[in-house]
Amino acid sequence: MRFMYDCFELNNGIKIPCIGFGTYKATEGKGAEVIKAALEAGYRYFDTAAFYNNEEEIGKAVQESGIKREELFLASKVWKSDMGAEGTKRSFEESLRRLGTDYLDLYLIHWPRPDLETEEWKAILTETWKAAEELYREGRVRAVGVSNFLPHHLEVLFNAGGVCPAVNQIEFHPGYTQEFTLNYCKERDILVQAWSPLGRKRVLEHPLLVELSKKYKVSPAQLCIRYALKRHVLPLPKASSPERMKENLEVSGFEISREDMYRISSMPSAGWSGEHPDFERERF
Repeated sequence: MRFMYDCFELNNGIKIPCIGFGTYKATEGKGAEVIKAALEAGYRYFDTAAFYNNEEEIGKAVQESGIKREELFLASKVWKSDMGAEGTKRSFEESLRRLGTDYLDLYLIHWPRPDLETEEWKAILTETWKAAEELYREGRVRAVGVSNFLPHHLEVLFNAGGVCPAVNQIEFHPGYTQEFTLNYCKERDILVQAWSPLGRKRVLEHPLLVELSKKYKVSPAQLCIRYALKRHVLPLPKASSPERMKENLEVSGFEISREDMYRISSMPSAGWSGEHPDFERERF
């Protein structure tokens, strides 16, 4: 299997590449060059957001690549401060303009709450989702979903009726797999994406992953990506060098045993970013 060309299927039938390129902070100081390198490495799915402030760089790299728009999968997100009906639609239009496209393949609500103080967050979230649904029904976006949602946030959308989210993008990596949310989404045919599939240095240097990476003759990063795919989670790794970009796509030449999958899934807590949708971020 060549995962850069293999696909998952969303709950509306849309095909989505099995591995995407995460772009948060990816273009800082490098502009469009890092996106061009990712395109050359083989990535066709790019995950961005209004908050990332790099949509223009991605749009420029895509346009200069000569790759047909229909061969790419572009996703963006509406930020907390733009939640609500009008703000969501306005943010969507601005994302299209910056990316230089007339449609998105996937549009997500970045966080479930505009802040931790607003008591009527459920009403604002419902308005935001209905605006996303409207864009979807108009054909402006091929699929809609959410990011950083836990089951009680998703219940707000289900109680409002309408379209079932196609995607929930959460922090997921060995040492922090959010099993309850993962199982909740799988039961409802919502594809889980991992916005931090490598889990930072604390995970990549964990003794278990170092041991297993030697056993399978791969890097700890490749092991993490393969682990996500085995859990039917779509990883969105980031990399700055062309070599690492290519390496993160080369995960089809080995198979993690059932016993080792159990061992990874049973790892002690490690590598959590400190981000939680209902609490202030913890600093380490």
